[in-house]
Amino acid sequence: MPTRNDIRNVAIVAHVDHGKTTLVDAMLKQAGAFAAHQHLDDRMMDSNDLEREKGITILAKNTAVKYHPKEGGAPITINIIDTPGHADFGGEVERGLSMVDAVVLLVDASEGPLPQTRFVLRKALTAKLPVILCINKTDRPDSRIDEVINETYDLFLDLDATEDQIEFPIVYACARDGVASLTKPENGTVPADSDSLEPFFSTILAHVPAPEYDEDAPLQAHVTNLDADNFLGRIALCRVEQGELRKGQQVAWMKRDGSIQQVKITELLMTEALTRKPAEVAGPGDICAVAGIPDIMIGETLADLENPVALPLITVDEPAISMVIGTNTSPLVGKGGKGHKVTARMVKDRLDRELIGNVSLRVIPTERPDAWEVQGRGELALAILVETMRRELFELTVGKPQVVTKVVNGKVHEPVERMTIDSPEEYLGAITQLMAVRKGRMETMTNHGSGWVRMEFIVPSRGLIGFRTQFLTDTRGTGIAHSIFEGHEPWFGELRMRNNGSLVADRAGVVTPFAMMGIQERGTLFVEPTTEVYEGMIVGENSRQDDMDINITKEKKLTNMRAASSDTTENLVPPRKLSLEQSLEFCREDECIEVTPETVRIRKVVLDQKERGRTASRAKKA
Repeated sequence: MPTRNDIRNVAIVAHVDHGKTTLVDAMLKQAGAFAAHQHLDDRMMDSNDLEREKGITILAKNTAVKYHPKEGGAPITINIIDTPGHADFGGEVERGLSMVDAVVLLVDASEGPLPQTRFVLRKALTAKLPVILCINKTDRPDSRIDEVINETYDLFLDLDATEDQIEFPIVYACARDGVASLTKPENGTVPADSDSLEPFFSTILAHVPAPEYDEDAPLQAHVTNLDADNFLGRIALCRVEQGELRKGQQVAWMKRDGSIQQVKITELLMTEALTRKPAEVAGPGDICAVAGIPDIMIGETLADLENPVALPLITVDEPAISMVIGTNTSPLVGKGGKGHKVTARMVKDRLDRELIGNVSLRVIPTERPDAWEVQGRGELALAILVETMRRELFELTVGKPQVVTKVVNGKVHEPVERMTIDSPEEYLGAITQLMAVRKGRMETMTNHGSGWVRMEFIVPSRGLIGFRTQFLTDTRGTGIAHSIFEGHEPWFGELRMRNNGSLVADRAGVVTPFAMMGIQERGTLFVEPTTEVYEGMIVGENSRQDDMDINITKEKKLTNMRAASSDTTENLVPPRKLSLEQSLEFCREDECIEVTPETVRIRKVVLDQKERGRTASRAKKA
């Protein structure tokens, strides 16, 4: 079959924070993608505000570099897909891999392959893609290059890689300095025999297969991602598999439901560096963007009008976690500021918009007209969605995350995760105890002899809701924990994760220092003086197991005998401020979270104190 030697399509896959985006930055700079006067940010591919704040990649993005081979000849376009390293964004990874012909597996020279490395590599091997191994951060003082390479070989064997896939080339790199080499450097040093990424580029050209095509085949282009433009409307990102796609061309749009519609390509764009530029034609293997089809969806095919042949739809893993998202139903709804979006119609439209570009999400109606069950791959993916909506001025009520179960042979099965924990030896007992409460089953434990221990657990997904905060507390912030979806196992039984009850406000009003002074001995407070509260709002964590209704708005009665200095408030303990993720972890089944652009509040689902008491007594009798 003929091939296009002027193009290569490659995805960079890795665990979170192993340096994918930094490596792509260095490739763009060294390929001359930017003019000398251009101001460049670090991690240019992380364009989303949340990505920059959290330091992780959430959306798969593509860029293209024009590489000029050292021995001369025509420049070669390398299309690079920067994929997320977090398993919660699995839909993004699966889409990214459907666009490429090979993957670069990036592994940290110290941490080695971690759970998300296993996740993205499993996807690549299933898709029969060749792999280039890149050992990054060789300059880390604790790097252990030989052991990491052996661990990577073990991982390939674990995932049943074929002989061809195990025969991978190895590149050693320090992406931050923009240096790569084919010769193994000493541990803790930057490769000395190179001063650029030239060896990395030449490895890509040698080992990434050029796109193959059939000269007589009709047009086939696969929609792998969606974007939007203020002028062009919805943009579909496609990989052209066969034939040519031209601006102004009439094509057959093959929908998910099997129907076919004739549409016109009004605009054709190709990526250069970080910008899209108009183009006239895209050939086999090209990754392009097309406009003019307002309702196109991911996984659909653009085909030849005379002979339309559909490509297979993109499949993603089943959702494991769900939460109920609805309109804000608290007494303070709409009081935070102007322009807040509070109606059910606005929330539903926004969730429907999210479904268009996010194939791993599902939205299911509930009994209530103003609330929907949203299912996703993990807690982080759902928290990112809520945080994004909050920044778009939505006011929401968010329920406690739950697991999505399924029935197998008449028995309820729940999702389980493989948890890898790296921690100093002295916290071994605390971690084992923490995992035992969450029904975690230890699979392996290795001691590298460096004072650190690596443990692997199989643990139910619901056991990890609220795990991270407790884990960081128990290991004094030194532990590293990563989990990955492992499959479904029979129901593990009841888990009791949060031992302490809540401190619940019993009336509306404003928090006073006088009331806080009397309550702070009963537990940890989440609010500060002058905060507005309402009945049923959770203002702190009780030091005992049951909930306690308190009056946090109590004022000191004034008398004519008070001294000016008798009302000192120096003894107030600073409140514990909870982020959105921490609030989701803290929540119990009968609690939910009120999310507004300005604040995140935890509250009881039933605000009325008497009604809650009646429900509790009915539950005891039952």
